[in-house]
Amino acid sequence: MTGRRGRLRVLLGAAPGVGTTCAMLEEGRRLLAEGRDVVLGVVETHGREATEALAAGIPRAAAAAGVPHARGTTGARQRPERPEDPRGRGGRAGPAGPRRRAGPRPQVVLVDELARANPAGARHARRWGDAEELLEAGIDVVSTVRVEQIASLDDVARRITGVPQDGTVPDRVLREADQVEVVDLAPASLRERLAAGLIYPAERVDAAVASYFRLGTLTALRELALLWLADDVEQALRDYRSEHGIEEDWGTRERVVVALPGGPEGEALLRRGARIAARSGGGELLAVHVAGQAAPGPGAPADRAAQRALAEQLGGTYHQVLGEDVPRALVGFARSVGATQLVLGAGRRGRWATRLTGRDVGTAVIGESAEIDVHIVPRAAAGGRSALPRSRSALTARRRLAGLAIALLGGPLLMWLLAPLRDPGSIATAVLSYQLLVVVVALVGGLWPALFAALLSGITLDLFFVEPHLTVAVADPVHLAALLLHVVIAALVSYVVDRAARQTQKARRAAAESELIQAVAGSVLGGRDEVRALVEQTREAFSLDAVRLVRDGEALAAAAGAGVPRLVVIGRASDGHEAELAEFVRRGRLAGVEVEVTGYLSDEGLLEAARSVGVPVVAHRHVSASGSLNSWLTAGRRPVVAANRYVAEMARARPGTLTVVAPEALAEAVTAARARPAGTLLEPSAVAGQGLEATAAAYLAWWGCT
Repeated sequence: MTGRRGRLRVLLGAAPGVGTTCAMLEEGRRLLAEGRDVVLGVVETHGREATEALAAGIPRAAAAAGVPHARGTTGARQRPERPEDPRGRGGRAGPAGPRRRAGPRPQVVLVDELARANPAGARHARRWGDAEELLEAGIDVVSTVRVEQIASLDDVARRITGVPQDGTVPDRVLREADQVEVVDLAPASLRERLAAGLIYPAERVDAAVASYFRLGTLTALRELALLWLADDVEQALRDYRSEHGIEEDWGTRERVVVALPGGPEGEALLRRGARIAARSGGGELLAVHVAGQAAPGPGAPADRAAQRALAEQLGGTYHQVLGEDVPRALVGFARSVGATQLVLGAGRRGRWATRLTGRDVGTAVIGESAEIDVHIVPRAAAGGRSALPRSRSALTARRRLAGLAIALLGGPLLMWLLAPLRDPGSIATAVLSYQLLVVVVALVGGLWPALFAALLSGITLDLFFVEPHLTVAVADPVHLAALLLHVVIAALVSYVVDRAARQTQKARRAAAESELIQAVAGSVLGGRDEVRALVEQTREAFSLDAVRLVRDGEALAAAAGAGVPRLVVIGRASDGHEAELAEFVRRGRLAGVEVEVTGYLSDEGLLEAARSVGVPVVAHRHVSASGSLNSWLTAGRRPVVAANRYVAEMARARPGTLTVVAPEALAEAVTAARARPAGTLLEPSAVAGQGLEATAAAYLAWWGCT
């Protein structure tokens, strides 16, 4: 392995005949003209003269030159009935240009159609495996792939074309490519090329036009390819902004967030948001409900379930976040997803209620939205109900100040109103009036403003309503008892009202959290990677930058981040390897990646856990719970690991000692390992270690730290 990993360039096509192979060969000729050492690993010409002419001038690779399964193909002219098959099957091997003599490794290798299967007995089942081996050897690769051969789009493409694919390329391979370029051709132009016999022979044109090459099918495949590339470019842009510390969203893609209040008016808001997204040229629609302090209505759960289904029907996604400050939660979510527009309904609170409890949700959102456009939908258009829960807590500083103001102003006002009744027989009326004032203050401002009102009202009653007036002396003991009882009762009522308000808040918070858990569970169920989905939903719901899930003695960990360039390493270096780990962390920082090392297990703890057959051994991300996979193997266990380059090297070096699964299938493999943990035991003959030093070196080399 060289210190430099090769660069992968992939030419993505929507359908056969768009010109990906020709574009690859033209790129090879251009690189040859620049003086690069370019060889032809494998090409599918399908008997097309123009393609064969392009391939003729490029040397064909020899296996001895370090190119696995090197072979040029022209597509057998002996089999014109199948020049190209939409399922990914096609031409035969044949000469394609002069054969390159064995010698130093080439700089660039052209590998056509990554999803194609290799001959039986080859080191890799498919060509994308050959491409990865070339990249590991430091050789650049230029290749091609069709959109229906992307693993995550296989089922969608099958519904569009009705043609199953013989093989696919993992999304990981394409996402890790240094450059992905769409070779685009309008569907009408592609059909003209087909009619001219440039793709299929004349006898197959009519059948192709009637099935795979229908205008609607080609248009859908083209859109699928462009959307996939747009997502890839968007992820690259997010990575760039994260690496350079750019927090401001550039608004390169329209994203419309619709704030759902939880009632039936949410349907109208969703449809309004969908129209805005459609007018913006295919913008993304996201619906969000803030589960906060407001008590849900009797039909709220059913309304939210219906709105979730409607959001999916409109091509959007449904999200739920937790927050007592609704405006801040909405704006925080909108910024976390890069929203450009925010749609919410107008509140129903009047002017005095707004002045008493603070800004309404719409005003607060506008004040905090900054670069996000805010659309306020009137109540009539939104269904006539409050668009969002109340945004302020019942015991905020503003509410306390309001309670104090009522106490200060209400006392003199009552004194003025009760002045005509100031006689010994009206003391009961005065006491009850001030008792009512204390209860009102408690409802508005809570405990402490109410206690202040109780003391103030007691002094007022003593000075102005109990003889002798304007003195603190009390002539009648009954009046003194009435004053004391008034203060005590007012304090108790204040405490009860304040406690009830706090308990109501706690109950609403608990209900919101329960609802949130239900929403997260609904989003996770049915997914291919339940663990990752759960972590991501949790991060999103609580507006966190990152979440790490650790269980079973930290043998399984998953991490999800929102644009955080952080690598989480579960484990530690064994004795004598601390320097390598420190160097790994240092080089990561130089590359702009913070490396966090966490979840240590001592060697004794590792051996104890490994020998406990009831505990499945799982290596997630990059290392296991101790310093390396080799530690588990030495303990006699067969770890379940997600496929990557490092794992592939270990699996080849020690066959049968690892259970390697695709990353998206890791959760299912963990469940199976839990059900039958004894299946993770190794035969005694397979336990011999290859050395921790070699394992650590391979791991560091994988990350370019040699």
